Amino acid sequence: MAAVGASSGGEVELAATEARLQALLDPYRDRLEAFEIYGVPMLRRPGAKAHDWFAGVNRGNGVVRFSFLPMHAHPELLEGLSPAVLKRKTGASLFTFKAVDDATVEELAALLSRGFDVYWPGGAISG
Repeated sequence: MAAVGASSGGEVELAATEARLQALLDPYRDRLEAFEIYGVPMLRRPGAKAHDWFAGVNRGNGVVRFSFLPMHAHPELLEGLSPAVLKRKTGASLFTFKAVDDATVEELAALLSRGFDVYWPGGAISG
């Protein structure tokens, strides 16, 4: 499948990219609670403090932001990611995308799985 959002970076493409990244969080929604920090939607363990979140997706200036806190404290989670995905890491706990292809989605899904085990040991996801 071609990269979603590759043509123009326009609204339709960003919406498709956001939808694909949001879908990556779906397996975790039954175990985690939704909340906002500084107006940004995130997922966290039920009852966790504000700065103890797992992941979230939101829009920014012409990009979709994929926030993933476990990689901040556990950079070893990034081992094995492709150079293309690592290039999209724009902060200690942030990736930014205009488009995502199937390979990127697969890498991010695996990263989330590894990160969830670190974030919530014993908090296995259902499914």
